[in-house]
Amino acid sequence: MGPGILDSSIFRFRPITVKAMKEKIKINKRRIGSETATYIVAEMSANHNRDIERAVKIIEAAKEAGADAVKLQTYTADTITINSEKEYFRLGESQWKKKYLYRLYDEAYTPWEWHSRLKEIVEGFGLDFFSTPFDSKAVDFLESINVPTYKVASFEIVDLPLLTKIAQTGKHVIMSTGMASFPEIEEAIQTLRKYGAPDIALLKCTSAYPAPPEEMNLRTIPHMAEAFGVPVGLSDHTTGSAVAVAAVALGACIVEKHLTLSRKDPGPDSSFSMEPHEFKQMVRDIRTVERALGTVSYELTESQKKNIVFRRSLFVVQDVKAGEKFGEENVRSIRPGHGLHPRYFDNVLGKVAAKDIERGTPLRWDLVA
Repeated sequence: MGPGILDSSIFRFRPITVKAMKEKIKINKRRIGSETATYIVAEMSANHNRDIERAVKIIEAAKEAGADAVKLQTYTADTITINSEKEYFRLGESQWKKKYLYRLYDEAYTPWEWHSRLKEIVEGFGLDFFSTPFDSKAVDFLESINVPTYKVASFEIVDLPLLTKIAQTGKHVIMSTGMASFPEIEEAIQTLRKYGAPDIALLKCTSAYPAPPEEMNLRTIPHMAEAFGVPVGLSDHTTGSAVAVAAVALGACIVEKHLTLSRKDPGPDSSFSMEPHEFKQMVRDIRTVERALGTVSYELTESQKKNIVFRRSLFVVQDVKAGEKFGEENVRSIRPGHGLHPRYFDNVLGKVAAKDIERGTPLRWDLVA
């Protein structure tokens, strides 16, 4: 079944019509899309542990590992929730169990006064810097430091007023889709486009921390790209790099992974973040996969041209006298490929040798009478 939405008024799946949309977005000078190198984003999140020098080291590690961008999250505890210990605000059975939302975000947020310095350092390394805003004040702040694009977090995809505010900046938007239904993704895209977002990319995301590989459903990536007509990538909370590499093989053009200096260090995001050497290996593996994907081709590669001679062909495998019949005992299809094509085997059987032929001679038509 093709892409569609659930029509709640009559409870049936109806097809959608995808309007022509741009297949690429642009961040600074970098174009991102199906025919470009994967755009790899190092998500710092709370891994700075409220230490700006540690944040700088994470940026340095991202550069060394081969990332294309470093992303922050811009909020405070007060802009993302309220200070309440009612049961509604308790995190329950998540990895942050026994905590309340306000306490978690008060521990995890990136001080806003750091942003300008970190942006300068990131851009000094030749990387892109952007962030995820969680309310309108954060958007205004990020506009004041001139970020080139905005990231929308999975949990905020349903916050249409926030999407409207982001879209009105006229900047490109990368939006995670964790927990969002097909109609919710469609509604979010329509909102962004209506209020001025020039280009949009989506990230397939499973909002679990860490996310089990069996819940990733990576085959959604090409379907999402076809259904919405936008570049699609992966925001990955699994451990390791296998899922990210597989996503690239399926067409993901963006990969976002959390980066930390060490998972042994305390912090709300440490357990599902990559260490620098792991991130670097993931980048290498992604670049290898990109080279391996290549194009649709049935032509011989340069490497294969050297080996084509070792394919099978027809050889005389016993000494044959002139006038002697060719049969399965004295003609075989073997390697290498200097003789007649194996397709002629049945044509040769029963015919006779035009002259004496030594064992190990490639069979040619001039040897067949």
